[in-house]
Amino acid sequence: MKTRRLPAVLLIGATAWLASACGSRHIDKPDTPPPPPVQATYTIARDIRFTPDDWPQPLLADLYRPDGPGPHPSVLLIHGGAWKRGDREQVEGLAERIAERGYLVVNTTYRLVPAYIYPAQLQDIQQALRWMRTDGRHHGIDPQRIGAFGYSAGGHLAALAGHVANDPRLGDPQTRVQAIVAGGTPADLTLYEGGKLVPAFLGGSREQIPERFREASPAFHVDAADPPVFIYQATLDYLVPLAQAERYKSALDEAGVVNELFLIRGHGHISGFFADGAAVEAALAFLDRHLR
Repeated sequence: MKTRRLPAVLLIGATAWLASACGSRHIDKPDTPPPPPVQATYTIARDIRFTPDDWPQPLLADLYRPDGPGPHPSVLLIHGGAWKRGDREQVEGLAERIAERGYLVVNTTYRLVPAYIYPAQLQDIQQALRWMRTDGRHHGIDPQRIGAFGYSAGGHLAALAGHVANDPRLGDPQTRVQAIVAGGTPADLTLYEGGKLVPAFLGGSREQIPERFREASPAFHVDAADPPVFIYQATLDYLVPLAQAERYKSALDEAGVVNELFLIRGHGHISGFFADGAAVEAALAFLDRHLR
């Protein structure tokens, strides 16, 4: 078991000042350029069921498949919505942009709060990854080149699935990914002292279920064997504060996991998702480095 407490983040004030003073900032951006970007056309297959017959709720995904022979590097795209709302439509524009880059995109759904609480959402994302490695082969998915991409609650699930895959209690080899893109990500749920969203997701307060708060936090599962991570974060995000991104990066740095942090100046949680094309372009370049 690799869950552990990591040291407190020391960079909060410095990176916040740099972001506000200098504009968007890309920390630990590699010096060498990524492979040239691919320009692709694609077709969309909607409402593909990826859950078995005995799953608690049938779940569907939309597949954006690049034209031409596969297998294709692929991305599991996970919508946000505080684990309690949202759907594939929320990220259709992002799915199109990733598909135009030559990736096969699986734009997925998952069970929502309050009908289902953690770990249902993680299990749904893991099932989508298993499906991509098995049945997904028939759709042109390369099982050796799969990334997870999400924002907000979707970023949390992308990161958590990516970091627990090597933990036999919570994951399995079929759920491994080769790259993680996590935007506006609540990476350490123990930093939330109150509020309603996280307790509703986990089924209790931090005082009532402290171990579940740790278990559901990607930052507590970071390991040296984990895939590279691209984090992007709005500096004026008060729903998922900058401290979350810095906590996550600190854990990755301590474990020696390759990572990048892209700070978006002057935006909050919602506008940070829609407003900064440079962050998505940097995320796509990251995928090109690690999935091409």
